[in-house]
Amino acid sequence: MNAHRFEPRLTEDGITFSLWAPAAKTVDVMIDGLHAMQRDDAGWFSTHVSGAKGGTRYQFRIDGELDVPDPASHFQPADVAGPSEVIDHAAYRWRADDWRGRPWQDTVLLETHVGTFTPQGTYRAMIEKLDHLVATGFTALELMPLADFPGRRNWGYDGVLWYAPDSSYGRPDDLKALIDEAHLRGLMVFLDVVYNHFGPEGNFLGRYAPTFFSESQTPWGNAIDYRIPEVRQFAIGNALHWLNNYRFDGLRLDAVHAIAEMGDMHILNDLSRAVGEFAKASGRQIHLVLENDDNSATLLDPVTNPPNGKYRAQWNDDYHHAWHVLLTGEAGGYYGDYPTPRSSIARALRSGFAYQGEASAHRDGVLRGEPSGDLSPLAFVNFLQNHDQIGNRPLGDRLEATANFAAIEAALAITLLSPMPPMMFMGEEWGTTSPFPFFCDFRGDLAGAVRQGRRTEFRSAYEKYGDEIPDPLSEATFRLAQLDWSERNQPVHHARLTLVGKLLANRHAEITPRLDGSRFGDASVNDDGLLLAHWTLGDGATLQLIANLSDGVAAIPASYQARRPIWGEIPRDELAPWAVVWDLGER
Repeated sequence: MNAHRFEPRLTEDGITFSLWAPAAKTVDVMIDGLHAMQRDDAGWFSTHVSGAKGGTRYQFRIDGELDVPDPASHFQPADVAGPSEVIDHAAYRWRADDWRGRPWQDTVLLETHVGTFTPQGTYRAMIEKLDHLVATGFTALELMPLADFPGRRNWGYDGVLWYAPDSSYGRPDDLKALIDEAHLRGLMVFLDVVYNHFGPEGNFLGRYAPTFFSESQTPWGNAIDYRIPEVRQFAIGNALHWLNNYRFDGLRLDAVHAIAEMGDMHILNDLSRAVGEFAKASGRQIHLVLENDDNSATLLDPVTNPPNGKYRAQWNDDYHHAWHVLLTGEAGGYYGDYPTPRSSIARALRSGFAYQGEASAHRDGVLRGEPSGDLSPLAFVNFLQNHDQIGNRPLGDRLEATANFAAIEAALAITLLSPMPPMMFMGEEWGTTSPFPFFCDFRGDLAGAVRQGRRTEFRSAYEKYGDEIPDPLSEATFRLAQLDWSERNQPVHHARLTLVGKLLANRHAEITPRLDGSRFGDASVNDDGLLLAHWTLGDGATLQLIANLSDGVAAIPASYQARRPIWGEIPRDELAPWAVVWDLGER
């Protein structure tokens, strides 16, 4: 690592500011006047400002003509183009100071968006809902990206200042208070981070550090060039920033298949090793998770602790896609890769990925994935809904809008009791009808481009639904995405919440204590939709599933031998439509 670092460094008598700007001739830091910064041969500019302290606001002036925020700003009180603010992280007094985390096998995730999780849309308001998470049975809160984005509302994937939690939700100490209160309740907190691109507005790196980017293209523009040491330093430093200064328990790296890596050492391996060293030094349990359309099993290792170049788990899109096709009948786009969804579900249950090297028709025949059956089941985060799979639909509608009620509950009973770590999207635990449409707050030409892009992407949907499709730039669309917590009191939603609570209580009592050392077994489904699956748990017990994934009655095969039931009633000769039964055979 370079001796310089991107972030401002607080000292006893002031602040040292640094900026890597190899294309700049001069750089000044602006704090009630200009302070000239000295350049070294590597393109780093630095200076020490005596008397400056936490709360100081500053900008960098490039070549006497362009004022920019710090790319590693820790806070932007006036949005992405305004001055950066120095944050004294040591000043926060943690209450859960002895928190060291939880083992990965305990994980039950709830993915959330801070701005729409509560009516207030703030970190502080989320604290009031933490008891709900605990009572339901979640052990981990996951936040969609917080990196400062332009405007007042955004999903978070348009972040341009990676180190600064967005001011729309509160100040840095408010975020720390949320994490602190979660830890006091035994909850882990994860953060979604984006290292494959910067957002389309407010990124000035191309002006003074153009080598930050390569000629390779991503869906969002020129790729970040991780061959450059300073660029690797920026991303790895960001991961450590969130884990150290905010005490997040883990990170979920967004769409790593879109990272255009061109070098011997992949940034993913490098970042994991750095986090592993930090975890070991701090005595904390820290978990790294991937979203990776490539299904690279070789990147996954849920067992080694701390991480050493690999990742605990991957979001298992195959599992979601197969269930979505079965539950809704939709077969367009990537759903076309799952023409026999029950078979794909069975394969995911017996060996992780549904695609382990087979040709993907959606990807024009490209071979996708690697064999994954030798991995632990803990390497796969399974889910039925998430922000992408809801929000990237024209109406942002959830499963409840299209799927059979009994079928959804069967899918939940399988997902929440399987050995793989389960995840739900906020409100799913009570079957909310609140949509989660795409929204942002861009201005001018960019706003128009976003509108046109959505119309092009969903041309047929616009022809069908017209003005029913929410305008992504409208504040009303953002309000539409906010959870309606009063729904929980309605009988149908209360019943769903009760079901999820019972399933998760069962998981924690019967399955979680046995997950360390668990292994895949087998899973198969017949023409009647009867699914049979089993796994070997860490204590040698056998976890067995029998389920009817159809609207008709399914006959029980003579080979089925029931053990001690832990969910549902052991069947005799037949299984009712969408019935799910779990049993446990002790060693």
